[in-house]
Amino acid sequence: MIARRKTRQIEVGRIKIGGGAPITVQSMTKTDTRDVQATLLEIWSLEAAGCDIVRCAVPVREAAEKLGEIKRQIRIPLVADIHFNYKLALIALEQGVDGLRLNPGNIGGKGFVQEVVNVAKEKRIPIRIGVNGGSLEKDLLAKYGGPSAEGMVESALRHIQILEDLNYPEMKISLKASDPLMMIEAYRMLADQVDYAFHLGVTEAGTPGVGTIKSAIGLGALLSEGIGDTIRVSLSADPTEEVRVGIDILKSLGLRKGGLTFVSCPSCGRADVDLVKLAKEVEDEFKGLNEEIHIAVMGCEVNGPGEARAADIGVAGGRGIGLIFKNGDVIRKVPEKEIVQAMREEVDKFIAERKAAKTAAVEAE
Repeated sequence: MIARRKTRQIEVGRIKIGGGAPITVQSMTKTDTRDVQATLLEIWSLEAAGCDIVRCAVPVREAAEKLGEIKRQIRIPLVADIHFNYKLALIALEQGVDGLRLNPGNIGGKGFVQEVVNVAKEKRIPIRIGVNGGSLEKDLLAKYGGPSAEGMVESALRHIQILEDLNYPEMKISLKASDPLMMIEAYRMLADQVDYAFHLGVTEAGTPGVGTIKSAIGLGALLSEGIGDTIRVSLSADPTEEVRVGIDILKSLGLRKGGLTFVSCPSCGRADVDLVKLAKEVEDEFKGLNEEIHIAVMGCEVNGPGEARAADIGVAGGRGIGLIFKNGDVIRKVPEKEIVQAMREEVDKFIAERKAAKTAAVEAE
C-alpha cells in the first residue's frame, strides 16, 4: 500500500485533486481550439478512453472565445492553457472553464495577475503553475548553468509566492522536464517545501515507444513514493494513447482499478502457438474496451493455465489449439485460427452476464 503525500485539495469542475482523492489522468487536445468540431471529436474520444480532465491550448483570442461552446458539449472538466497574455485568461474564465494553466510571472505585472485572480477567486477556479525545464527564466538558467531541478523549484516558488501574496492558494504545481531524472529530483525537492497538489509529467517524452518508457520511469518513481495527485503522459501520438499509458501506469502500481487489465507471456521456445502474434491480435481486438475485465493470453503449459485461470477470460495456447478459460475453468477448446473470435465472444458474454447480474441485484433490493 503506497502512503500518499498529504496535500491541499482543490476541485477542477467536479473532480477533486489532492487531499487523498484518487489520482486522475489528464490529456491535452492536439487540434486548433478554434476548430470546435475537430476539438470536440478529440475530446469525445478522450472521454471514451477514460480521460478525467482535458486541456486546450489558448494562443489567441478566438481560441479563448470558443471554450464555452466546447465546454457545453463535453462531460469532463476543461482547462485552458494560457501563456503571456492575461486577457486570454480572463476570457477563458468568462467562458466557464474549470481550470487555468498559467505561470503568474509571465503574464505581465502584478496588477494583471490580480485581475485574473479576482475572477478566478469569484468562481473558485484553480490555477496550475506549470514550470518547464525547457523554458526557465534567463536568470535561473544563468544561475544554475542551464536547466536544472534546483532552477525549476526556484521558478515554481516564485510563481507560488505571487498567488500566496494575493491570498489565493487554489493551485496545483507541475515541474516538467524531458529528462525523467531531473523532473523526479525537482518534484522530490519541492514536496518537502509546499503542501500543494502535484501534476506529474515528463514533457516532450517522445513517440509512444520511448515516451512510454520515460513516462513510466518518471511518473512511476514518484507515484511509488506517494508523490503525485494527477498525471499527464506527453506523447507524440493520438492523445487517447496518452490516457491509455497513464491509466496503465496507475494500475500497475495499484493506484487505479477498473478498465481492461491485459497480460500476456513473453513467449519462449516452449510455446506451441505464435504467441507474439496472438497477443498483439487479442490486444488490438480489445484496445478500446473500457469495461473492468482481466484478460490473459498465455503460450504454453508451464505458466499458461495458472495465469489464464487467474483472469476473467484467458487463453492458454497449445499445439494448434487454444483452451479458453472463464473464471478459472476451461470452457472451450478452439483451433488456433479461431482464438481471437472465441475470446471476443466470451468477453462479450462475460460483460453481458455481469451487467444482468447487477441489474437483477438492484431490482431485488
